Amino acid sequence: MTDNPWNNTPDAEGRFGGFGGRFIPETLMPLVLELEGAWQEAKTDPDFIAQMHGLLKDYVGRPSAVYHAMRLSEHFNGAKIWFKRDELNHTGAHKINNCLGQVLLARRMGKTRIIAETGAGQHGVATATVAARFGLECVVFMGSKDIERQKPNVFRMKLLGAKIIPVTSGTGTLKDAMNEALRDWVTHVDKTFYVIGTAAGPHPYPQMVRDLQSVIGREARAQIIEREGRLPDACVACIGGGSNAIGLFYPFLNDKSVRLIGVEAAGRGLQSNEHAASLTGGEPGILHGNRTYLLQDDDGQIADAHSISAGLDYPGIGPEHSYLHDIGRAEYLSATDEEALDAFQLCTRLEGIIPALEPAHALARVGDLAKELGQDGLILMNMCGRGDKDVFAVAEHLGVEL
Repeated sequence: MTDNPWNNTPDAEGRFGGFGGRFIPETLMPLVLELEGAWQEAKTDPDFIAQMHGLLKDYVGRPSAVYHAMRLSEHFNGAKIWFKRDELNHTGAHKINNCLGQVLLARRMGKTRIIAETGAGQHGVATATVAARFGLECVVFMGSKDIERQKPNVFRMKLLGAKIIPVTSGTGTLKDAMNEALRDWVTHVDKTFYVIGTAAGPHPYPQMVRDLQSVIGREARAQIIEREGRLPDACVACIGGGSNAIGLFYPFLNDKSVRLIGVEAAGRGLQSNEHAASLTGGEPGILHGNRTYLLQDDDGQIADAHSISAGLDYPGIGPEHSYLHDIGRAEYLSATDEEALDAFQLCTRLEGIIPALEPAHALARVGDLAKELGQDGLILMNMCGRGDKDVFAVAEHLGVEL
């Protein structure tokens, strides 16, 4: 594709309605403004776009396929279920779409040191991969809890030459890793570029990550029309910070007939206070430089999140999702740890596709939706990651010794 798809922006302050913006220390403002200016130039530069599209095709392996999950569809005896198979990307998830664009931008800006935060490890692996491709130093901040439950990805990052910084503060998960990455960015101003992995953070990150991930929805929209002759009735994706979901949703926003459905992590149950469903169980507040829905206590302090999935274990959500929630354009459901585990096993047995625990949350609601829509319905779900990284954690939860 040679056209420029990025023609929708938040307001001048980076706000989507009452969400987003830039709530950051004065020391960060010059870095963020420099980044914004560089991105505005790059995304309209035909040479930059052509370079990125070339690498998406030849290095990442795009376009990713759409696949009719026939046996799952028959199992639920309802709507036809299609997967957008972004788990087939190089590195095994959607994350590399965003990392590639940001690292190319870093090189354009003359930055030689790449830093990133990671939860499930997929963003860390993707960042380390692209940094290795261009010979750049890479440092990844990862919570100590996530290091333990995502050991395969930790080893992959080390093989790729990245330095892993364990974060022991807080709950030792994604939120804490992002805190440390932001501190590092301020400390190493001149040569460092911070590759944020989700559609959150201060402006321009939510817009930039959405723009880069929207390749998912642009491809899927054209593919499903080609295969089915019409648009889907619903697009479904899991949501932590929400980059894979906003990437799928964005090209369908003006298609009012298409329901947009995000699935948050309900953890051990929404009544347990051990979940990561910030839209379902949170209130607006400020975290990591933007205003959005957050899990917080009565005093406004950020509450601990929990999910069996390291990639969804985040107490906030991208600000554009908060906006879509409030205006009613998107629906946000949730799935528990147990429901995700059941969906993980069902998809593996019926389709021969081992999903990551993140999209297994979306799968947990697809069955309900298929029955609701009936056999004339059409569902498009983003299979945003593969489950190689999760097999040891799933075995432990299921009591299986390897």
